[in-house]
Amino acid sequence: MNTQPQRIKTISQYHSVRGLLKPAHPLISLIDYRTITHSPETNAITWVYDFYLIAIKKNIDGLMKYGQQTYDFDEGTMFFIAPGQVFRIEVNQDSPDRSGWMLLVHPDFIWGSPLAKNIKNYEFFGYSAREALFLSEQEEAIIQEIVQNIKREYQTNIDKFSQQIILSQMEVLLNYADRFYNRQFITRKISNHQVLEKLDALLENYFNHETSQKGLPTVNSLAEQLNLSPDYLSSLLKITTGLNTQQHIHEKLIAKAKEKLTLTNLSVSEIAYELGFEHSQSFNKLFKAKTNQSPLEFRSSFNQ
Repeated sequence: MNTQPQRIKTISQYHSVRGLLKPAHPLISLIDYRTITHSPETNAITWVYDFYLIAIKKNIDGLMKYGQQTYDFDEGTMFFIAPGQVFRIEVNQDSPDRSGWMLLVHPDFIWGSPLAKNIKNYEFFGYSAREALFLSEQEEAIIQEIVQNIKREYQTNIDKFSQQIILSQMEVLLNYADRFYNRQFITRKISNHQVLEKLDALLENYFNHETSQKGLPTVNSLAEQLNLSPDYLSSLLKITTGLNTQQHIHEKLIAKAKEKLTLTNLSVSEIAYELGFEHSQSFNKLFKAKTNQSPLEFRSSFNQ
C-alpha cells in the first residue's frame, strides 16, 4: 500500500489525475460522482487536497468510515474535507447505481471574503473526515438545489456579481449543513448516550487505576479511545449534557474527589495525586472553582 499521501494542489490537477475534462472554472468545480472511477491502485492512495471538498455519495460498495456510531439516516451521506486533511476511500467495485456529487472549492476563491474567516466556525470541517452527515430525502433535495445553483452560476458568463452570488450560495449550503448536523446530534439520542456511557466508563477506569502516573485525562486521548474526533465528541456532549468534553472531565473529577474526601481518610495531597494532579495546589484551585469550597472545607462540612 502507498504510504506517502498524494497531494493535489489545484482543482485542475484533480480533474487531470481523475481523467476528467478541464474544469469550467479554475477555483470551483461540481463533479458528478458517476464520472469518478476506482481501481485497486486508487484505493491504495492516501489523499491530501489543498482545497475544500463537500460531497454526497450514495450506493457505494466500499469502505467509508466516518466514526464508529450506527446511523439511521442512510438516504444520503454527506461529508466535508478541509485543505490539508489526510483521508482514504476504498471502493470494492463501481456500482452502476452509484450517484452523488463533489463540490471542490479552492481557498483562493473565498479569499478576502467574510466566508474565508467564518468557514473555520463550521465544526464539521474539523472532523478529519471521520464524521459523516446522514441526510433525509428532503434534506438532500435542499442541498442538491443549492449546489446546482452554484454550478449554474460558475458555468454562465462570469461577471462582477458571479463570485459574490456563489459565495452567498456556499454560505447557505454550509448553514443548512450546520442545521442538519445539529439535528443529527439530537435525533441520535440513543447512540449519543451510548457514547456518554463509554466516556464515563473510561473516566471511571482512569480515576481508579494508577492515575497519578499518567497525569490528568485529556480530551484528545479520550476522543481517540472512542474513535471520534475531539470536536465531534465535544459537540455531541454539548447537545446531550450541556457540557463540552473538558467540562465533563472536570465534573467527573470533582465527583470522584468528593467521594474520596467523604469515604476515605486520605489527605488532600494524596487525593490530588491519585486523581492525576502533579501539584495539590492545582487540585485545590479547581475544586474551589467548581464547589466554592476548598477540599478541606468540603470534608469538614460533610462530616458535621
